[in-house]
Amino acid sequence: MKRCLTILDVMFIAIGHMIGAGIYVLTGSVVRNQAGPAIILSFIFSGFAALLSAFSYAEFGARFPRAGSAYTYSYVGMGEIWAFIVGWTVPLEYMIGNAAVARSWSGYFDSLVYKSVSNWTLEHVGHLSDGKGFFAKYPDFLAFVLLFIVAVAVAMGSKFSANVNTSFVVLNLAVLAFVIVCGFTYADFSLWSGNYPDGTSKFFPYGIQGAVSGASTCFFAYIGFEALATAGEEAKNPHRTIPLATFSSLAIISVLYVLMGASLTLMVPYDQIDPDAAFAAAFEMKGATVAKVIMSVGALAGMLNNLVTGAFALPRAVYAMADDGLIFGWFGVINSRTKTPLNATIAFTILNAILALVFDLEALVDFMSIGTLLAYSMVSVCVVILRHEPQLIDGSETEYDDGGNLKSWVPFRGFWHKFSEGISIRCAVGTLIFGYVCLALPFKLGIFSNPGGIILLIIGAVCSLIAFIFILGHEQNKSTATYKVPFVPFLPCLGLLINVFMMVYLNLMTWIRLFVWLAIGIVIYVCYGIRHSKEAKKLNTVASSHMSVLKNGDSKVH
Repeated sequence: MKRCLTILDVMFIAIGHMIGAGIYVLTGSVVRNQAGPAIILSFIFSGFAALLSAFSYAEFGARFPRAGSAYTYSYVGMGEIWAFIVGWTVPLEYMIGNAAVARSWSGYFDSLVYKSVSNWTLEHVGHLSDGKGFFAKYPDFLAFVLLFIVAVAVAMGSKFSANVNTSFVVLNLAVLAFVIVCGFTYADFSLWSGNYPDGTSKFFPYGIQGAVSGASTCFFAYIGFEALATAGEEAKNPHRTIPLATFSSLAIISVLYVLMGASLTLMVPYDQIDPDAAFAAAFEMKGATVAKVIMSVGALAGMLNNLVTGAFALPRAVYAMADDGLIFGWFGVINSRTKTPLNATIAFTILNAILALVFDLEALVDFMSIGTLLAYSMVSVCVVILRHEPQLIDGSETEYDDGGNLKSWVPFRGFWHKFSEGISIRCAVGTLIFGYVCLALPFKLGIFSNPGGIILLIIGAVCSLIAFIFILGHEQNKSTATYKVPFVPFLPCLGLLINVFMMVYLNLMTWIRLFVWLAIGIVIYVCYGIRHSKEAKKLNTVASSHMSVLKNGDSKVH
Protein backbone atom coordinates (compact mmCIF):
# COMPACT_ATOMS: atom_id res chain seq x y z
CA MET A 1 0.00 0.00 0.00
CA LYS A 2 1.03 3.63 -0.48
CA ARG A 3 2.10 5.73 2.55
CA CYS A 4 0.24 8.97 1.80
CA LEU A 5 -1.85 9.87 4.89
CA THR A 6 -0.90 12.73 7.24
CA ILE A 7 -1.74 13.13 10.96
CA LEU A 8 -4.84 15.18 10.06
CA ASP A 9 -5.96 12.56 7.52
CA VAL A 10 -5.66 9.75 10.07
CA MET A 11 -7.22 11.79 12.91
CA PHE A 12 -10.16 12.75 10.70
CA ILE A 13 -10.65 9.09 9.74
CA ALA A 14 -11.21 8.36 13.44
CA ILE A 15 -13.40 11.42 14.01
CA GLY A 16 -15.40 10.67 10.88
CA HIS A 17 -15.94 7.09 12.02
CA MET A 18 -17.12 8.20 15.45
CA ILE A 19 -19.38 11.09 14.38
CA GLY A 20 -22.50 9.64 12.80
CA ALA A 21 -25.16 7.27 14.01
CA GLY A 22 -23.52 7.26 17.45
CA ILE A 23 -24.41 10.87 18.14
CA TYR A 24 -27.32 11.61 15.80
CA VAL A 25 -29.38 8.44 16.24
CA LEU A 26 -28.07 6.39 19.15
CA THR A 27 -28.29 9.35 21.57
CA GLY A 28 -32.06 9.57 21.26
CA SER A 29 -32.53 5.82 21.72
CA VAL A 30 -30.31 5.64 24.84
CA VAL A 31 -31.91 8.73 26.44
CA ARG A 32 -35.45 7.48 25.83
CA ASN A 33 -35.01 3.79 26.70
CA GLN A 34 -31.94 3.35 28.93
CA ALA A 35 -30.41 6.33 30.73
CA GLY A 36 -32.44 9.56 30.48
CA PRO A 37 -30.34 12.70 31.19
CA ALA A 38 -27.71 10.41 32.77
CA ILE A 39 -26.58 9.75 29.18
CA ILE A 40 -23.84 12.29 29.82
CA LEU A 41 -22.47 9.86 32.44
CA SER A 42 -22.93 7.00 29.95
CA PHE A 43 -20.77 8.92 27.46
CA ILE A 44 -18.18 9.68 30.16
CA PHE A 45 -18.06 6.03 31.30
CA SER A 46 -17.74 4.65 27.77
CA GLY A 47 -15.31 7.44 26.81
CA PHE A 48 -13.09 6.56 29.77
CA ALA A 49 -13.19 2.89 28.77
CA ALA A 50 -12.31 3.89 25.20
CA LEU A 51 -9.41 6.01 26.51
CA LEU A 52 -7.94 3.06 28.39
CA SER A 53 -8.16 0.96 25.22
CA ALA A 54 -6.76 3.88 23.21
CA PHE A 55 -3.53 3.78 25.25
CA SER A 56 -3.02 0.19 24.14
CA TYR A 57 -3.97 0.87 20.52
CA ALA A 58 -1.55 3.81 20.39
CA GLU A 59 1.37 1.66 21.56
CA PHE A 60 0.64 -1.15 19.12
CA GLY A 61 -0.09 1.28 16.28
CA ALA A 62 3.32 2.88 16.80
CA ARG A 63 5.18 -0.45 17.16
CA PHE A 64 3.40 -2.52 14.48
CA PRO A 65 1.96 -0.17 11.81
CA ARG A 66 0.06 -2.69 9.70
CA ALA A 67 -3.45 -2.69 8.26
CA GLY A 68 -4.87 -5.38 10.55
CA SER A 69 -5.29 -3.34 13.74
CA ALA A 70 -6.52 -5.54 16.65
CA TYR A 71 -5.96 -8.67 14.56
CA THR A 72 -2.28 -7.83 13.97
CA TYR A 73 -1.75 -6.84 17.59
CA SER A 74 -3.30 -10.11 18.82
CA TYR A 75 -1.10 -12.06 16.40
CA VAL A 76 2.00 -10.48 17.93
CA GLY A 77 0.83 -10.85 21.52
CA MET A 78 -1.17 -14.09 21.67
CA GLY A 79 -0.45 -16.11 18.55
CA GLU A 80 -2.35 -17.22 15.48
CA ILE A 81 -5.52 -18.84 16.83
CA TRP A 82 -6.36 -15.88 19.11
CA ALA A 83 -5.50 -13.49 16.30
CA PHE A 84 -7.92 -15.34 14.02
CA ILE A 85 -10.71 -15.15 16.63
CA VAL A 86 -10.23 -11.39 17.00
CA GLY A 87 -9.65 -10.90 13.27
CA TRP A 88 -12.82 -12.83 12.44
CA THR A 89 -14.89 -10.46 14.63
CA VAL A 90 -13.32 -7.24 13.29
CA PRO A 91 -14.71 -7.44 9.71
CA LEU A 92 -18.07 -8.40 11.19
CA GLU A 93 -17.82 -5.37 13.48
CA TYR A 94 -17.30 -3.11 10.47
CA MET A 95 -20.01 -4.76 8.39
CA ILE A 96 -22.53 -4.43 11.21
CA GLY A 97 -21.40 -0.87 11.91
CA ASN A 98 -21.74 0.11 8.26
CA ALA A 99 -25.12 -1.62 7.96
CA ALA A 100 -26.36 0.05 11.16
CA VAL A 101 -25.22 3.48 9.95
CA ALA A 102 -26.75 2.94 6.49
CA ARG A 103 -30.08 1.97 8.10
CA SER A 104 -29.79 4.97 10.44
CA TRP A 105 -29.21 7.27 7.47
CA SER A 106 -32.19 5.76 5.68
CA GLY A 107 -34.40 6.00 8.79
CA TYR A 108 -33.38 9.60 9.45
CA PHE A 109 -34.06 10.58 5.85
CA ASP A 110 -37.37 8.73 6.00
CA SER A 111 -38.44 10.66 9.12
CA LEU A 112 -37.63 13.96 7.40
CA VAL A 113 -39.89 13.08 4.44
CA TYR A 114 -42.71 11.99 6.79
CA LYS A 115 -42.16 8.21 6.37
CA SER A 116 -42.68 8.33 2.60
CA VAL A 117 -39.89 5.80 1.90
CA SER A 118 -41.03 3.21 4.46
CA ASN A 119 -44.71 3.62 3.52
CA TRP A 120 -43.92 3.13 -0.18
CA THR A 121 -41.81 0.02 0.59
CA LEU A 122 -44.48 -1.50 2.83
CA GLU A 123 -47.17 -0.82 0.25
CA HIS A 124 -45.32 -2.13 -2.82
CA VAL A 125 -42.95 -4.75 -1.33
CA GLY A 126 -44.62 -5.74 1.93
CA HIS A 127 -43.46 -6.72 5.42
CA LEU A 128 -40.26 -8.66 6.05
CA SER A 129 -41.15 -9.44 9.69
CA ASP A 130 -43.12 -8.00 12.61
CA GLY A 131 -40.07 -5.86 13.50
CA LYS A 132 -39.66 -7.37 16.97
CA GLY A 133 -36.89 -9.83 16.21
CA PHE A 134 -33.53 -9.90 14.46
CA PHE A 135 -35.01 -9.02 11.06
CA ALA A 136 -36.25 -5.57 10.07
CA LYS A 137 -39.89 -4.71 9.54
CA TYR A 138 -39.29 -4.04 5.84
CA PRO A 139 -36.33 -4.36 3.40
CA ASP A 140 -34.28 -1.14 3.37
CA PHE A 141 -33.41 -0.59 -0.30
CA LEU A 142 -32.15 2.94 0.33
CA ALA A 143 -29.50 1.67 2.77
CA PHE A 144 -28.64 -1.12 0.29
CA VAL A 145 -27.90 1.33 -2.55
CA LEU A 146 -26.11 3.82 -0.29
CA LEU A 147 -23.45 1.26 0.70
CA PHE A 148 -22.57 0.60 -2.95
CA ILE A 149 -22.23 4.33 -3.70
CA VAL A 150 -19.86 4.82 -0.75
CA ALA A 151 -17.82 1.73 -1.70
CA VAL A 152 -17.16 3.21 -5.16
CA ALA A 153 -15.70 6.37 -3.58
CA VAL A 154 -13.48 4.35 -1.22
CA ALA A 155 -12.27 2.01 -3.98
CA MET A 156 -10.83 4.96 -5.94
CA GLY A 157 -7.81 5.25 -3.64
CA SER A 158 -6.75 6.06 -0.08
CA LYS A 159 -5.93 9.74 -0.60
CA PHE A 160 -9.16 10.37 -2.51
CA SER A 161 -11.32 8.80 0.20
CA ALA A 162 -9.31 10.64 2.89
CA ASN A 163 -10.00 13.98 1.17
CA VAL A 164 -13.71 13.18 0.92
CA ASN A 165 -13.69 12.22 4.59
CA THR A 166 -11.90 15.44 5.64
CA SER A 167 -14.48 17.58 3.83
CA PHE A 168 -17.30 15.80 5.65
CA VAL A 169 -15.57 16.09 9.04
CA VAL A 170 -15.10 19.85 8.73
CA LEU A 171 -18.79 20.23 7.81
CA ASN A 172 -19.84 18.00 10.70
CA LEU A 173 -17.80 19.82 13.32
CA ALA A 174 -19.30 23.14 12.21
CA VAL A 175 -22.85 21.72 12.41
CA LEU A 176 -22.27 20.16 15.85
CA ALA A 177 -20.89 23.45 17.20
CA PHE A 178 -24.02 25.24 15.94
CA VAL A 179 -26.37 22.61 17.40
CA ILE A 180 -24.70 22.70 20.82
CA VAL A 181 -24.83 26.50 21.07
CA CYS A 182 -28.40 26.64 19.75
CA GLY A 183 -29.53 23.80 22.04
CA PHE A 184 -28.21 25.47 25.18
CA THR A 185 -30.25 28.60 24.42
CA TYR A 186 -33.34 26.46 25.21
CA ALA A 187 -31.81 24.88 28.33
CA ASP A 188 -34.19 24.17 31.22
CA PHE A 189 -32.21 22.94 34.22
CA SER A 190 -35.36 21.89 36.05
CA LEU A 191 -35.35 18.85 33.71
CA TRP A 192 -32.26 17.62 35.58
CA SER A 193 -33.01 18.56 39.19
CA GLY A 194 -35.42 17.04 41.71
CA ASN A 195 -37.79 14.10 41.34
CA TYR A 196 -40.95 13.22 39.43
CA PRO A 197 -44.23 12.83 41.42
CA ASP A 198 -43.64 9.07 41.68
CA GLY A 199 -40.26 9.71 43.37
CA THR A 200 -38.12 8.84 40.34
CA SER A 201 -35.02 10.99 39.94
CA LYS A 202 -35.22 13.32 36.93
CA PHE A 203 -31.52 12.88 36.21
CA PHE A 204 -31.50 9.11 36.88
CA PRO A 205 -34.95 7.95 35.72
CA TYR A 206 -33.53 4.45 35.09
CA GLY A 207 -31.15 4.51 38.07
CA ILE A 208 -27.38 4.32 38.01
CA GLN A 209 -27.72 0.88 36.41
CA GLY A 210 -29.39 2.59 33.46
CA ALA A 211 -26.37 4.87 33.05
CA VAL A 212 -24.04 1.84 33.10
CA SER A 213 -26.27 -0.06 30.67
CA GLY A 214 -26.34 3.03 28.46
CA ALA A 215 -22.54 3.13 28.54
CA SER A 216 -22.41 -0.37 27.01
CA THR A 217 -24.57 0.83 24.11
CA CYS A 218 -22.82 4.22 23.85
CA PHE A 219 -19.53 2.40 23.32
CA PHE A 220 -20.75 2.02 19.74
CA ALA A 221 -20.32 5.79 19.40
CA TYR A 222 -16.61 5.62 20.26
CA ILE A 223 -15.67 3.02 17.68
CA GLY A 224 -13.09 4.72 15.51
CA PHE A 225 -9.74 3.51 16.78
CA GLU A 226 -10.09 0.38 14.69
CA ALA A 227 -10.59 2.57 11.62
CA LEU A 228 -7.62 4.71 12.56
CA ALA A 229 -5.38 1.73 13.27
CA THR A 230 -6.25 0.05 9.95
CA ALA A 231 -4.60 3.06 8.25
CA GLY A 232 -1.24 2.21 9.86
CA GLU A 233 0.12 0.77 6.62
CA GLU A 234 -0.77 3.93 4.68
CA ALA A 235 0.21 6.60 7.25
CA LYS A 236 3.32 8.72 6.90
CA ASN A 237 5.62 8.21 9.92
CA PRO A 238 3.10 5.91 11.69
CA HIS A 239 5.24 5.66 14.86
CA ARG A 240 4.34 9.28 15.59
CA THR A 241 1.13 9.69 13.61
CA ILE A 242 -0.94 6.86 15.16
CA PRO A 243 -0.54 7.85 18.87
CA LEU A 244 -1.12 11.57 18.21
CA ALA A 245 -4.15 10.95 15.99
CA THR A 246 -5.61 8.47 18.50
CA PHE A 247 -5.62 10.78 21.53
CA SER A 248 -6.56 13.93 19.59
CA SER A 249 -9.60 12.33 17.99
CA LEU A 250 -10.80 10.80 21.27
CA ALA A 251 -10.49 14.10 23.16
CA ILE A 252 -12.47 16.03 20.54
CA ILE A 253 -15.20 13.40 20.30
CA SER A 254 -15.64 12.98 24.06
CA VAL A 255 -16.23 16.70 24.61
CA LEU A 256 -18.69 16.85 21.69
CA TYR A 257 -20.70 13.82 22.90
CA VAL A 258 -21.11 15.14 26.45
CA LEU A 259 -22.15 18.59 25.22
CA MET A 260 -24.59 17.12 22.69
CA GLY A 261 -26.17 14.82 25.30
CA ALA A 262 -26.49 17.71 27.75
CA SER A 263 -28.05 20.10 25.22
CA LEU A 264 -30.63 17.49 24.14
CA THR A 265 -31.76 16.49 27.65
CA LEU A 266 -31.95 20.15 28.79
CA MET A 267 -34.17 21.04 25.83
CA VAL A 268 -36.83 18.33 26.07
CA PRO A 269 -38.03 15.91 28.83
CA TYR A 270 -36.36 12.54 28.28
CA ASP A 271 -39.68 10.70 27.77
CA GLN A 272 -40.68 13.04 24.93
CA ILE A 273 -37.52 12.55 22.88
CA ASP A 274 -37.91 10.92 19.46
CA PRO A 275 -35.51 7.92 19.46
CA ASP A 276 -35.18 7.99 15.65
CA ALA A 277 -34.43 11.70 15.04
CA ALA A 278 -33.88 13.13 18.50
CA PHE A 279 -32.29 16.50 17.77
CA ALA A 280 -34.39 17.39 14.74
CA ALA A 281 -37.60 16.56 16.64
CA ALA A 282 -36.43 18.52 19.70
CA PHE A 283 -35.79 21.66 17.63
CA GLU A 284 -39.16 21.22 15.92
CA MET A 285 -40.87 21.10 19.35
CA LYS A 286 -39.17 24.40 20.20
CA GLY A 287 -40.21 25.97 16.88
CA ALA A 288 -36.58 26.33 15.74
CA THR A 289 -37.16 25.44 12.09
CA VAL A 290 -33.80 26.74 10.78
CA ALA A 291 -31.92 24.84 13.48
CA LYS A 292 -33.88 21.70 12.59
CA VAL A 293 -32.92 21.99 8.91
CA ILE A 294 -29.24 22.60 9.69
CA MET A 295 -29.28 19.74 12.18
CA SER A 296 -30.87 17.39 9.67
CA VAL A 297 -28.32 18.23 6.96
CA GLY A 298 -25.53 17.70 9.49
CA ALA A 299 -26.99 14.38 10.62
CA LEU A 300 -27.20 13.02 7.08
CA ALA A 301 -23.69 14.29 6.26
CA GLY A 302 -22.33 12.87 9.53
CA MET A 303 -23.73 9.43 8.93
CA LEU A 304 -22.51 9.47 5.32
CA ASN A 305 -19.08 10.43 6.66
CA ASN A 306 -19.32 7.50 9.08
CA LEU A 307 -20.04 5.18 6.17
CA VAL A 308 -17.02 6.43 4.20
CA THR A 309 -14.60 5.66 7.06
CA GLY A 310 -16.29 2.32 7.81
CA ALA A 311 -16.08 1.31 4.15
CA PHE A 312 -12.40 2.39 4.19
CA ALA A 313 -11.53 0.20 7.20
CA LEU A 314 -13.51 -2.96 6.35
CA PRO A 315 -11.51 -4.24 3.33
CA ARG A 316 -8.20 -3.43 5.06
CA ALA A 317 -9.12 -5.59 8.04
CA VAL A 318 -9.96 -8.43 5.64
CA TYR A 319 -6.79 -7.81 3.59
CA ALA A 320 -4.54 -8.26 6.66
CA MET A 321 -5.93 -11.72 7.38
CA ALA A 322 -5.84 -12.76 3.73
CA ASP A 323 -2.26 -11.51 3.40
CA ASP A 324 -1.30 -13.80 6.29
CA GLY A 325 -3.04 -16.73 4.60
CA LEU A 326 -5.73 -17.24 7.27
CA ILE A 327 -8.61 -16.56 4.89
CA PHE A 328 -8.85 -16.85 1.11
CA GLY A 329 -5.85 -15.21 -0.59
CA TRP A 330 -8.05 -13.58 -3.26
CA PHE A 331 -9.09 -11.02 -0.64
CA GLY A 332 -5.45 -10.01 -0.13
CA VAL A 333 -4.84 -8.83 -3.71
CA ILE A 334 -3.93 -5.11 -4.00
CA ASN A 335 -5.18 -3.44 -7.19
CA SER A 336 -2.26 -2.07 -9.23
CA ARG A 337 -4.07 1.16 -10.16
CA THR A 338 -5.85 2.21 -6.97
CA LYS A 339 -3.37 0.60 -4.53
CA THR A 340 -6.34 -0.64 -2.47
CA PRO A 341 -7.66 -4.16 -1.67
CA LEU A 342 -10.31 -3.97 -4.41
CA ASN A 343 -11.41 -7.63 -4.26
CA ALA A 344 -12.13 -7.41 -0.54
CA THR A 345 -13.96 -4.12 -1.09
CA ILE A 346 -16.29 -5.65 -3.71
CA ALA A 347 -17.03 -8.90 -1.87
CA PHE A 348 -17.63 -7.41 1.55
CA THR A 349 -19.66 -4.50 0.22
CA ILE A 350 -22.12 -7.04 -1.21
CA LEU A 351 -22.34 -8.82 2.18
CA ASN A 352 -22.62 -5.46 3.92
CA ALA A 353 -25.46 -4.33 1.68
CA ILE A 354 -27.40 -7.56 2.34
CA LEU A 355 -27.03 -7.02 6.11
CA ALA A 356 -28.37 -3.48 5.79
CA LEU A 357 -31.23 -4.67 3.60
CA VAL A 358 -32.79 -7.18 5.97
CA PHE A 359 -31.56 -6.81 9.58
CA ASP A 360 -32.84 -4.66 12.44
CA LEU A 361 -30.78 -1.67 13.68
CA GLU A 362 -30.92 -2.37 17.44
CA ALA A 363 -29.91 -6.03 17.02
CA LEU A 364 -27.03 -4.92 14.79
CA VAL A 365 -25.73 -2.36 17.30
CA ASP A 366 -25.72 -4.84 20.23
CA PHE A 367 -23.89 -7.43 18.11
CA MET A 368 -21.37 -4.80 17.03
CA SER A 369 -20.67 -3.69 20.61
CA ILE A 370 -19.59 -7.18 21.71
CA GLY A 371 -17.19 -7.54 18.77
CA THR A 372 -15.62 -4.18 19.53
CA LEU A 373 -15.33 -4.87 23.25
CA LEU A 374 -13.72 -8.25 22.49
CA ALA A 375 -11.14 -6.60 20.22
CA TYR A 376 -10.41 -3.82 22.72
CA SER A 377 -10.06 -6.34 25.56
CA MET A 378 -7.64 -8.49 23.56
CA VAL A 379 -5.45 -5.47 22.74
CA SER A 380 -5.26 -4.58 26.46
CA VAL A 381 -4.34 -8.18 27.27
CA CYS A 382 -1.63 -8.16 24.61
CA VAL A 383 -0.04 -5.02 26.04
CA VAL A 384 0.29 -6.70 29.45
CA ILE A 385 1.74 -9.87 27.91
CA LEU A 386 4.21 -8.17 25.57
CA ARG A 387 5.42 -5.80 28.28
CA HIS A 388 6.39 -8.86 30.35
CA GLU A 389 8.25 -10.78 27.64
CA PRO A 390 12.03 -10.57 27.04
CA GLN A 391 13.30 -8.12 24.40
CA LEU A 392 16.61 -8.05 22.59
CA ILE A 393 19.05 -5.68 24.28
CA ASP A 394 19.91 -2.71 22.03
CA GLY A 395 22.96 -3.42 19.93
CA SER A 396 22.84 -7.15 20.57
CA GLU A 397 21.58 -9.93 18.31
CA THR A 398 21.58 -12.68 20.92
CA GLU A 399 21.22 -11.14 24.41
CA TYR A 400 17.80 -10.53 25.93
CA ASP A 401 16.76 -8.44 28.92
CA ASP A 402 15.02 -9.89 31.99
CA GLY A 403 11.47 -9.16 30.80
CA GLY A 404 9.04 -11.81 32.06
CA ASN A 405 11.33 -13.13 34.79
CA LEU A 406 9.71 -13.58 38.18
CA LYS A 407 10.86 -11.22 40.91
CA SER A 408 12.60 -12.62 44.00
CA TRP A 409 9.60 -12.09 46.32
CA VAL A 410 7.21 -14.24 44.21
CA PRO A 411 6.48 -17.60 45.94
CA PHE A 412 6.72 -20.93 44.05
CA ARG A 413 9.18 -19.51 41.50
CA GLY A 414 10.64 -22.98 41.01
CA PHE A 415 7.25 -24.34 39.96
CA TRP A 416 6.83 -21.76 37.17
CA HIS A 417 10.37 -22.30 35.92
CA LYS A 418 9.28 -25.77 34.78
CA PHE A 419 7.07 -24.23 32.10
CA SER A 420 8.03 -22.56 28.85
CA GLU A 421 8.55 -18.83 28.61
CA GLY A 422 5.41 -16.67 28.83
CA ILE A 423 3.14 -19.29 30.43
CA SER A 424 3.09 -17.64 33.86
CA ILE A 425 2.03 -14.19 32.61
CA ARG A 426 -0.67 -15.75 30.39
CA CYS A 427 -2.04 -17.75 33.33
CA ALA A 428 -2.09 -14.58 35.42
CA VAL A 429 -4.03 -12.66 32.77
CA GLY A 430 -6.48 -15.56 32.26
CA THR A 431 -7.15 -15.73 36.01
CA LEU A 432 -7.64 -11.96 36.10
CA ILE A 433 -10.31 -12.14 33.36
CA PHE A 434 -12.06 -15.00 35.22
CA GLY A 435 -12.08 -12.87 38.37
CA TYR A 436 -13.50 -9.88 36.49
CA VAL A 437 -16.36 -12.03 35.09
CA CYS A 438 -17.18 -13.31 38.59
CA LEU A 439 -17.27 -9.71 39.85
CA ALA A 440 -19.53 -8.53 37.02
CA LEU A 441 -22.12 -11.35 37.02
CA PRO A 442 -23.80 -10.52 40.38
CA PHE A 443 -24.36 -6.92 39.25
CA LYS A 444 -25.76 -8.01 35.89
CA LEU A 445 -28.07 -10.60 37.44
CA GLY A 446 -29.05 -8.37 40.40
CA ILE A 447 -27.98 -11.00 42.95
CA PHE A 448 -25.06 -9.22 44.65
CA SER A 449 -26.92 -9.30 48.02
CA ASN A 450 -27.86 -13.02 47.72
CA PRO A 451 -25.62 -15.80 49.09
CA GLY A 452 -24.76 -16.94 45.56
CA GLY A 453 -23.91 -13.40 44.52
CA ILE A 454 -21.74 -12.84 47.60
CA ILE A 455 -19.83 -16.07 46.87
CA LEU A 456 -19.22 -14.93 43.26
CA LEU A 457 -18.05 -11.52 44.48
CA ILE A 458 -15.61 -13.13 46.94
CA ILE A 459 -14.26 -15.54 44.28
CA GLY A 460 -13.94 -12.67 41.79
CA ALA A 461 -12.19 -10.36 44.25
CA VAL A 462 -9.73 -13.03 45.42
CA CYS A 463 -8.89 -14.24 41.89
CA SER A 464 -8.51 -10.68 40.56
CA LEU A 465 -6.29 -9.58 43.45
CA ILE A 466 -4.03 -12.65 43.36
CA ALA A 467 -3.73 -12.48 39.55
CA PHE A 468 -2.89 -8.76 39.61
CA ILE A 469 -0.25 -9.21 42.32
CA PHE A 470 1.21 -12.11 40.31
CA ILE A 471 1.40 -9.84 37.23
CA LEU A 472 3.26 -7.26 39.35
CA GLY A 473 5.67 -10.08 40.26
CA HIS A 474 6.96 -10.21 36.67
CA GLU A 475 9.82 -8.04 35.44
CA GLN A 476 8.96 -5.64 32.60
CA ASN A 477 11.14 -5.53 29.52
CA LYS A 478 13.22 -2.51 28.45
CA SER A 479 11.37 -1.82 25.21
CA THR A 480 12.40 1.42 23.49
CA ALA A 481 9.19 1.87 21.45
CA THR A 482 8.29 5.39 20.28
CA TYR A 483 5.19 5.37 22.48
CA LYS A 484 4.46 3.07 25.43
CA VAL A 485 1.35 2.75 27.60
CA PRO A 486 2.08 4.42 30.96
CA PHE A 487 1.44 2.76 34.33
CA VAL A 488 1.47 -0.84 33.08
CA PRO A 489 -0.16 -3.07 34.28
CA PHE A 490 -2.57 -0.68 36.06
CA LEU A 491 -4.10 1.09 33.04
CA PRO A 492 -4.50 -1.97 30.75
CA CYS A 493 -5.98 -4.02 33.60
CA LEU A 494 -8.42 -1.24 34.50
CA GLY A 495 -9.46 -0.95 30.85
CA LEU A 496 -9.92 -4.71 30.71
CA LEU A 497 -12.11 -4.59 33.85
CA ILE A 498 -14.42 -1.97 32.32
CA ASN A 499 -14.62 -3.82 29.00
CA VAL A 500 -15.46 -7.13 30.73
CA PHE A 501 -18.22 -5.44 32.76
CA MET A 502 -19.73 -3.92 29.61
CA MET A 503 -19.55 -7.27 27.79
CA VAL A 504 -21.30 -9.04 30.67
CA TYR A 505 -24.05 -6.38 30.58
CA LEU A 506 -24.91 -7.22 26.96
CA ASN A 507 -27.89 -9.55 26.51
CA LEU A 508 -27.71 -13.35 26.13
CA MET A 509 -28.81 -13.41 22.47
CA THR A 510 -25.88 -11.16 21.55
CA TRP A 511 -23.49 -13.70 23.09
CA ILE A 512 -25.21 -16.59 21.31
CA ARG A 513 -24.87 -14.82 17.95
CA LEU A 514 -21.19 -14.16 18.67
CA PHE A 515 -20.50 -17.83 19.40
CA VAL A 516 -22.33 -18.89 16.22
CA TRP A 517 -20.21 -16.46 14.19
CA LEU A 518 -17.01 -17.67 15.89
CA ALA A 519 -17.97 -21.30 15.22
CA ILE A 520 -18.25 -20.52 11.49
CA GLY A 521 -14.84 -18.82 11.64
CA ILE A 522 -13.17 -21.74 13.42
CA VAL A 523 -14.43 -24.11 10.71
CA ILE A 524 -12.83 -21.89 8.05
CA TYR A 525 -9.60 -21.70 10.06
CA VAL A 526 -9.40 -25.47 10.53
CA CYS A 527 -10.30 -26.27 6.90
CA TYR A 528 -8.29 -23.50 5.21
CA GLY A 529 -6.33 -21.16 7.49
CA ILE A 530 -4.09 -23.70 9.20
CA ARG A 531 -2.85 -25.13 5.88
CA HIS A 532 -2.34 -21.78 4.13
CA SER A 533 -1.00 -19.70 7.02
CA LYS A 534 2.29 -17.95 6.20
CA GLU A 535 3.49 -18.64 9.73
CA ALA A 536 2.72 -22.35 9.35
CA LYS A 537 4.55 -22.43 6.01
CA LYS A 538 7.61 -20.84 7.65
CA LEU A 539 7.57 -23.49 10.38
CA ASN A 540 7.18 -26.25 7.78
CA THR A 541 10.12 -24.85 5.79
CA VAL A 542 12.29 -24.76 8.92
CA ALA A 543 11.22 -28.29 9.86
CA SER A 544 11.98 -29.54 6.32
CA SER A 545 15.45 -27.99 6.37
CA HIS A 546 16.16 -29.60 9.75
CA MET A 547 15.05 -32.98 8.40
CA SER A 548 17.24 -32.49 5.35
CA VAL A 549 20.26 -31.76 7.55
CA LEU A 550 19.53 -34.84 9.66
CA LYS A 551 19.21 -37.05 6.56
CA ASN A 552 22.45 -35.73 5.09
CA GLY A 553 24.17 -36.38 8.39
CA ASP A 554 22.83 -39.94 8.48
CA SER A 555 24.03 -40.69 4.93
CA LYS A 556 27.54 -39.51 5.80
CA VAL A 557 27.56 -41.82 8.83
CA HIS A 558 26.42 -44.75 6.69
